[in-house]
Amino acid sequence: MEIKSNGVKSGWLKNMIIKRLYFDKAMSCAGLSQLFDKSIPSIAKAINELIKEGFVIEQGFAPSSGGRRPLMYAINTNAMFILAVAMDQLSARIQLIDLNNNPVAEMATVELKLHNNDNALPELIDHLNNYIQESGIAKNKIAGIGIGMPGFINAIEGINYTYLDAGGESLSKYIYKATGITTYIDNDSSLIALAEQKFGIARSQQEVMVINLGWGIGLGMIIDGKIFRGYNGFAGELSHIPLSDNGALCVCGKRGCLEAEASMLVVAEKAEEGIKKGRVTSLRPHNGQSKLMGDALMEAANQGDQFAIELLTDAGYKIGKALAILIHIMNPANIVLSGRGAKVGRILMAPIQQALHKYCIPRLSSGTELLISSLGFDAELIGAAVLVMENFDKEEKAK
Repeated sequence: MEIKSNGVKSGWLKNMIIKRLYFDKAMSCAGLSQLFDKSIPSIAKAINELIKEGFVIEQGFAPSSGGRRPLMYAINTNAMFILAVAMDQLSARIQLIDLNNNPVAEMATVELKLHNNDNALPELIDHLNNYIQESGIAKNKIAGIGIGMPGFINAIEGINYTYLDAGGESLSKYIYKATGITTYIDNDSSLIALAEQKFGIARSQQEVMVINLGWGIGLGMIIDGKIFRGYNGFAGELSHIPLSDNGALCVCGKRGCLEAEASMLVVAEKAEEGIKKGRVTSLRPHNGQSKLMGDALMEAANQGDQFAIELLTDAGYKIGKALAILIHIMNPANIVLSGRGAKVGRILMAPIQQALHKYCIPRLSSGTELLISSLGFDAELIGAAVLVMENFDKEEKAK
């Protein structure tokens, strides 16, 4: 089907080739023929048309394997662009990137509180339209908008049941109408898992649990090579695993949830309290600005600040206790620490492992490897781009 928003002039096969070259970087006609079960002449014809249209380039010959070396084809990374948006409860990052996931315009980071903010959606749309206008990139050169956001999300229908109320309408369709660009939304943790599987440390792996260490604690699950969403799309709420009956009150209304005990917001609040009580630390008060305190705390911990390390160690142990439950249920090959908090992943590793040793059956935990993301804070933005390209060959449901 024709993707009108990005200028591709025809058909499913050409869109599939563009999609595949985005993920695999370079392929030969023979490789694409085998992948799509199409004749080599059909693939060659589509490739030649895509070269003329500026979407594909020749990348030279493959290394010799004892015969005639095949000519390899790659995506023209500047043929079109993707508007990637990474949201959390407090802010949104907006980044225009090319087909190699590299930025082509300066990233905008805007304050955008989602909780109890009826203006959050119009504010987001204003930020998107302003960013597009200031980028100078024509809308018909933007393949789509991909948005990662917290909340209970039906990605197929484009609805967020927690934040950004569109009056009952699909949020994806609402944003499309307001921007003129095909839009897809998904849960932030699911997109981080998608990024890790496609371009990160979990690339091509089939059974992976990806922990999104942000202001909350999210979970993206890759099972049998696919994002697992559960019965109605809401699987992965690791934040609300109950750690105790008498713990802190969570925003969900229950007590003792992991998020209320160990999220970065909670760690930031504990840092503020510690400073007021005179704890020795290089940290300075941020007067309740949790985002600033959280970033400062992670930086201080990496510089050896003992108070910051102590706070993260306590959080890491609680996260490890929750991961023990996850391992007992899912028996994953790998658990990846990703998102904002990956920058202190090495500090969190020891207390997480300590908790796993205490709470996990050794036969299970010994088969699971704990990994630190190389994508880190960029994972959600890359996942938002992947979301657009995952849908590139499909009918535009967002419209």
